[in-house]
Amino acid sequence: MRLGIMSFAHVHADGFLQILRKLQDVEFVGFSDTDKEQGKFFAELYGVPWFSSHEELLDQKLEGVVICSENANHLADVKLAAAAGVHILCEKPIATTLEDGLAIKEEIDKAGIKFMTAFPMRFDPSIVALKEMIERGDLGKIYAINGINHSEIPRRHRSWFADKKLAGGGAVMDHTVHLLDLYRWLLDSEASDLYAEVANPFTPDAEIDTAGLVTLSFANGVFASIDCSWSRPEAVYPRWGHLKMEVIGEQGAIAVDAFNQYLNYYSKQNSRQANWLGWGSDSSTAMVQEFINSIKEDRDPSIGWKDGFEALKVALACYDAAKAKQVVKL
Repeated sequence: MRLGIMSFAHVHADGFLQILRKLQDVEFVGFSDTDKEQGKFFAELYGVPWFSSHEELLDQKLEGVVICSENANHLADVKLAAAAGVHILCEKPIATTLEDGLAIKEEIDKAGIKFMTAFPMRFDPSIVALKEMIERGDLGKIYAINGINHSEIPRRHRSWFADKKLAGGGAVMDHTVHLLDLYRWLLDSEASDLYAEVANPFTPDAEIDTAGLVTLSFANGVFASIDCSWSRPEAVYPRWGHLKMEVIGEQGAIAVDAFNQYLNYYSKQNSRQANWLGWGSDSSTAMVQEFINSIKEDRDPSIGWKDGFEALKVALACYDAAKAKQVVKL
């Protein structure tokens, strides 16, 4: 299957390139980037073909592309790929405004192509195990979920992350979407209202938010919180960050450290049960494989446009709630 990457603007583009090059059923055609300096740099760094225009890449008879452009440029790139009849795996958030998000839906529907939102954490082995335990009823009724998603501000790697016009927002835009998507998926329910506090306590020289705290209610009665930040010290913290969750139910609790693929289960019936899951499949590789399989099998990918749009809607509502200092209904 012939696949390529549209833009190397996102920090995840490097990882996607490595995945596409190693998958046996993929012919990685190359990447496009209109920034000549950036294009030449990464082409030489990885020894792969670079196309100076997205149109030139799309002319290579591709079956699918991974869109890794700046958040604000997703719609323009979707339009190009859709016009070429090429299926899309799009970085999150899918857009920076609801209007752009809805316009993306129009483009993919008109072209009849497949669209997958890049939410790799659904494929993390510890998260998959958590989903199975919830569905099996191990926790009984779910009462609450809390989660954290922390990292350093990505501006050292790609400066546009600190540009509100291109990014659409800071840590809240970047990190809320991951946990919100997991909450929707785990609970099979939509958020009904939320309140948020948004601030920039960590990098005052950046004119963008670097921290947020969100509380949400879901339609099924579950209460949830999201602690999202770019709080890890730049250049010196020993790892990129964290994604951790705790799910509280009537029969116990489960704590997950997703980046370490670690799960602890505390059951009322059997005292403490610790489950070390070990290292399973790489979540991003599994996500790309799902995208490929959806094309091969001519079916919708497991994470579609709606998942990306619902996450975007909540992220934007966080900014509205913080500005108004009141709860926002969704």
